[in-house]
Amino acid sequence: MWKARPYPAARVLDLVGAAVLLLLLAPLAVLVAAAVKAGDPAGPVLYRHHRLGRGGRPIAVLKFRTMWWSHSTGPDRPWASAAEALLAMGRADLAAEYAEHHKLVADPRVTPLGRVLRRTSLDELPQLLNVLRGDLALVGPRPVTADELGRYGAHGDLLLAVRPGITGLWQVSGRSGIAYAERVRLDLHYVQQRGLALDLAILARTTVSVLAGRGAY
Repeated sequence: MWKARPYPAARVLDLVGAAVLLLLLAPLAVLVAAAVKAGDPAGPVLYRHHRLGRGGRPIAVLKFRTMWWSHSTGPDRPWASAAEALLAMGRADLAAEYAEHHKLVADPRVTPLGRVLRRTSLDELPQLLNVLRGDLALVGPRPVTADELGRYGAHGDLLLAVRPGITGLWQVSGRSGIAYAERVRLDLHYVQQRGLALDLAILARTTVSVLAGRGAY
C-alpha cells in the first residue's frame, strides 16, 4: 500500500532555508516588483493561485504577476478561467492545450517581462513567504487545483498527505516537457521516498537549472 514517508526534519529545512533566501533576495524582489508594476500599472504586483495544500486545505500560492492584467484569470479578475480568456482571444487551440496539460508552452497572455521571470523562476520568489506561512515546503509535489486532483485517481489522498513544494522531482525532471501522467508518477514517487538527502539533491538541481536560465520549460 502506498503511503507518505515520515520526514521530521522537513519543517526545519523549510524555515531556515526560506528565511535565509528571503534575506539574501529581498533587494532583487523589490526590483522585480517595481518592474512588474511599471510594465503593466493596471494590475497588482502579486498574483494568487488558488491551490490545494496539505490535507486538501485551500491555499493561495503567491507569484509575481506575469500576465497582462486584461488577460488575467481567477476570482476578481477580468476572466474566470484560462479557457475563457483564450477563447476570447480567438485561440481555441490553446484552450484545448491548456485543458489537457494545465499549462501552455507559448502563452500569449504573458508579458515580455513575464516571460523573463518565468524562464528564470523569479516569478516564484514570493512563494518563500508561503513556505514561512506553512502553506508550502521548499521541496514537494507541485500544488494542484481541485480539478487536477482527479488526475491522481485513488492516490489523491497520498498527494495531499504532504505540503506541496516550490520545487520538486517533476520540476527538475523536465517540467512542461513531461506528460501529465508522468508528473503524477513522479509526484507520488517523491511522497514515498522523501527525505533530507533527496530534498538537498532536488534543491541543488533546481539551483543549477535557475542559474542556467532553465527555470521554466
